Amino acid sequence: MKGQIADTALIDWVTECVLPHEGDVRAWLRRAFAGAADPEDVVQEAYCRLLALDAVDAIRDPRAYFFTVARSVVIEQLRRAQVVRFEALTDLEGLRIPDPAPIADQAVNGRQELALMQSALAALPARCRQIFELRRIRGLSQKEVAKLLHVTENVVERQTARGLALILQHLSRAATRKPLARAPSDDRQRAQ
Repeated sequence: MKGQIADTALIDWVTECVLPHEGDVRAWLRRAFAGAADPEDVVQEAYCRLLALDAVDAIRDPRAYFFTVARSVVIEQLRRAQVVRFEALTDLEGLRIPDPAPIADQAVNGRQELALMQSALAALPARCRQIFELRRIRGLSQKEVAKLLHVTENVVERQTARGLALILQHLSRAATRKPLARAPSDDRQRAQ
């Protein structure tokens, strides 16, 4: 039997990591199983199963796990039903869980944006870059950065603002140099 602390930690995990996705799961259930499964019952059973877990450390994507548990509940309900509607059986294809991984063009754009941001950071003066990275990337407070680098908080504030301004200038210059992609239909319309 789990102790009080484990129960509290599990409840906190469900509240913080799973509960925010309840609306998505309900919408998916209504869309995928219109009438074949009651979303209220499925979600309730999914919560019961999640709260019965011994550990959640191995769960990397709580959203996907919640969808998977809901899918298992639906499949179990369909198997137990005395009479299964034919439409419900064809809806099993709808059980595919949306993949949280980005699609190819999003991944390419993300890599390009990351490279652009890295070049903007590299273009900063050394002290400004160091303060900006500690403050904005590593998340240290202004006071912590000042203490770590033996400078005043005012210096940290000014250098962080300066770094942000220089990065925005770098990104703005890069955006004006980058040619905009046009849809093929644009060229045909101009030729007419």
